[in-house]
Amino acid sequence: MSLQANAEGAVKAASGQRRLALFDLDHTLIPIDSDYEWGEFTIALGWCDATEFKRRNNEFFEQYRAGTLDIHDYVRFATQAIREQGATNSIAARTEFMGDVVQKAIKPQALALVEGHRAAGDQLIIVTATNEFVTRPIADAFGVQELMAVELESDGQGWLSGAIKGTPSAREGKVTRMEQWLAARGLAWGDVHTTFYTDSMNDLALLEMADCPVATNPDPRLRALATERGWRILDLF
Repeated sequence: MSLQANAEGAVKAASGQRRLALFDLDHTLIPIDSDYEWGEFTIALGWCDATEFKRRNNEFFEQYRAGTLDIHDYVRFATQAIREQGATNSIAARTEFMGDVVQKAIKPQALALVEGHRAAGDQLIIVTATNEFVTRPIADAFGVQELMAVELESDGQGWLSGAIKGTPSAREGKVTRMEQWLAARGLAWGDVHTTFYTDSMNDLALLEMADCPVATNPDPRLRALATERGWRILDLF
């Protein structure tokens, strides 16, 4: 069965409800961690001390995988280089990053999955714990306008302060952000039919809220849980 047919089949039962297709990003739609790879890219640019940055970046990455990450600490760390470089240099480097790293990681089968939901008339939303600076152009590359990423506070001078704005879209925060998104449109969970694709146990809270949870390229813990609960498993890559 094609990915488009799978996408269409997942929402047929939702007639009469607004249909939402929610996608995690890293290791779900793309087979890389965009935040981690952006950090590696800034090392190559000479924007930070390679040894210390790699040590801390790897440490934070392991904390994320274990579900123990303090996202506020991580965002302050992850945005330090771009805060120091300023908007002009950072945006130019991000364009290079998209061409050199991200575009090569966008696979036809991931594009087909998204397009299948688009063709079925679903509202497409990327829901990611990676910050908006890194992920906005990636969402654009998939043609997804609605991006629910970690929002970044302004420093009052047109750039970034290193702080998170509002609720971070991580772990249970993804449910909170979705509820805020729904409420802003006069909707509640009962008014929508949601399909949610993710690779990570970190997203368990939103998986449990979704009508159609899909463990996508799942980590071992999520694969075991999806098997136990009878959730669909999609090995996209």
